Amino acid sequence: MSKFLLTVIVTFFAGMGAGLGTGFAGMSAAAVISPILITFLGMDPYIAVGIALSSDVLASAVSAYTYGKNKNLDIRNGLIMMVTVLAFTVVGSYISSLVPSAAMGNFSVFMTLLLGIKFIVRPVMTTKEAMQGVSAKKRAIQSVICGMIIGFICGFVGAGGGMMMLLILTSVLGYELKTAVGTSVFIMAFTAFTGAVSHFAIGGMPDITVCLLCIVFTLIWARIAAVFANKATPATLNRATGIILVILGIVVLLF
Repeated sequence: MSKFLLTVIVTFFAGMGAGLGTGFAGMSAAAVISPILITFLGMDPYIAVGIALSSDVLASAVSAYTYGKNKNLDIRNGLIMMVTVLAFTVVGSYISSLVPSAAMGNFSVFMTLLLGIKFIVRPVMTTKEAMQGVSAKKRAIQSVICGMIIGFICGFVGAGGGMMMLLILTSVLGYELKTAVGTSVFIMAFTAFTGAVSHFAIGGMPDITVCLLCIVFTLIWARIAAVFANKATPATLNRATGIILVILGIVVLLF
């Protein structure tokens, strides 16, 4: 099989998994794309993460636009959380540079699996009305505290940002599922852009073909998933999100 054909097939499936994860669950593409590129194309892990992050930027932005158009996005608190996430990612990544890194890779995979099972077993059935019962000041304070926790963990573990965000938005802040995913992808478009730029600045430019293919495939599938997710009922969305997270978790674990 020619090298180019193999590249197209590998990037198609990597982009499909990442796009579905982003559009349905606000999951970071890095959790899916990096292990697949490393395993099947023998790519340097650092560059693979950079490619995954750059695939995340447009996919998250398009998903956020779709969720926003359907009024499933909390921009104000999203921005507050994003600033604290970015600041504390730097703190977390500095501290993680002082700690041995063996246990870190598996964290986000187990997180994905557990979260997938949670959505199937205990779906998030909060309504928009219940969400609006929280005062703006209290929500802003919660956003700052949660942003600090998410940012620190992302920086420390190097992954799991989207998963952490979804878990905290639904479980701690009591967001309705669609608004949680919409807000999560909105924040991730910015965090992924920051991460991709710094990765390429430090590690040099990636293989342009692989990078472009990953970006295009992730974008297409994220758009499909986001359109479907915004039309689905909460029960269907919880189930679909849970199943996709469990499948992705198992696939990544197998590699």
